[in-house]
Amino acid sequence: MNSNYYEILGVANTASPEEIKKAYRQLCRELHPDVAGSNPDAEDRIKDVNRAYQVLSDPGKRQQYDLGSDPLGPSGGGFDGGFGFSGGAGGFADLFDTLFTAAAGGGSVRGPASRRARGRDVLEALTLDLPEVVFGTSRDLNVPTYVRCEACDGSCCAPGTSPRTCGTCNGRGMVSRVVRSLLGDMRTASPCPACQGFGTVIDQPCAECAGNGRIRARQTVSLNVPAGVGSGTRLRVGGRGEAGTGGGPSGDLYVDISVRPHPDFVRDGDDLHCTLQIPMTAAALGATLSVATLDGERELSIAPGTQWGHVVSLDGLGVGRGGGPRGDLKVSIDAQVPDPSDDAERDLLRQLAQLRGEERPEARLAHTGAGGVFSRLRDRLSGR
Repeated sequence: MNSNYYEILGVANTASPEEIKKAYRQLCRELHPDVAGSNPDAEDRIKDVNRAYQVLSDPGKRQQYDLGSDPLGPSGGGFDGGFGFSGGAGGFADLFDTLFTAAAGGGSVRGPASRRARGRDVLEALTLDLPEVVFGTSRDLNVPTYVRCEACDGSCCAPGTSPRTCGTCNGRGMVSRVVRSLLGDMRTASPCPACQGFGTVIDQPCAECAGNGRIRARQTVSLNVPAGVGSGTRLRVGGRGEAGTGGGPSGDLYVDISVRPHPDFVRDGDDLHCTLQIPMTAAALGATLSVATLDGERELSIAPGTQWGHVVSLDGLGVGRGGGPRGDLKVSIDAQVPDPSDDAERDLLRQLAQLRGEERPEARLAHTGAGGVFSRLRDRLSGR
C-alpha cells in the first residue's frame, strides 16, 4: 500500500486545500463501482484515498504528517472499507453531493453524523530552574482552553430539553436525489440541509455554550515533572487539552520544557560541572573545603600539590533520570596565584623560590598529551 498521501491523491506537497479537495472528488468519481466496474483494486485504492484525504484535508493532521508522523497510525484512522464513511459531519459531508452512492433503483447511504467530536490537543511551554530538573517538581499550569459546558453537560441543549428527529431526512442525516448523466440515472446523496447531517435538530440550544457543548475558559492542570528532563523534552498529560464538541472526549495537553542557565553549574548529560576557586596555598598544602552543591554543603578534599584545572568528582550529586542513579558533580580546581601586596609577602615568596631553586626559573613547553596543562586548558575551553 502506498504510504505517501500526496502521491495517493496525485498532488504536490505544496497543494492548497482546494487542490486537495478537487483531486479527492475526481478520484472518488473514477473509483466508484458504477464507473470502475468490478475492478478488484478499486476498493483498496478508495481506502487509501479516504485515508489520505482525512489527513491532508485537516490542517493539524497535515502538519503532523509533514513532520514525519502519521496521525492515523497503522490502523488507518476512522474510515470503513469502500465508500461507507464513518465519523463526524465535518470534512466529507460537503462532498456527498458529488459522489455516486448507487444506481437509480437502490443503494444505501451512510447514517447520521455524530455531534460528538474529540477536542484538539493543546501545547504549552514551561521554563524550569536547574534544581527542579535535578530533583523533579510539580507545577500547576493555568491553561486557556475549551472546557465542557456545565450548564448542559456537553449535550448542547438547554437544560430539560433534548434534540428532536429531523423531519426532512427522518433522522438519516442524508437526503438523496436522482440526476441524469451520460451513465444513466444516478442517485446522489448530500447532508440534510435542515439538520446539517446530524439527523436531529436542537430547537433550544444551551444559552451558556450556544449549542456547542463547551465554553472557552482557563483550567488548572497539575503537572508532575520527573527528574532528569531537559530543554526540548515534551511531556504529555492525557485528556487535559480542549474539550470535545457535543460532549466528545478531550484532547491531550503537551508541555515543552526549557531550562534556565544556572550561575554556578553546567549540565553535561547526567553530570554537573562547576569551578572552585581556591588559594594557591590550599592547592600546594592540601585542604578540606566546604562546597555549596544543589544538595547542600559538602566537604571536598584537596590533595597537596593540586594543579590548576584538576577535576575532583563528588559522586551521586549530578542528575538522575527515571528514578535511576544520579550522575556526578565534577569540580574543576582554579588555584589563584597571589598578588603580593607588601614587602613581607614578597620576601616570603622569594624565600620559597630559593628553597625550590627557582630564583632563575627555566621556561619549558608543557607536555601537550593527555593530562598536560595545555590539554586541560583546551578541554576546559571546549567545555569537555
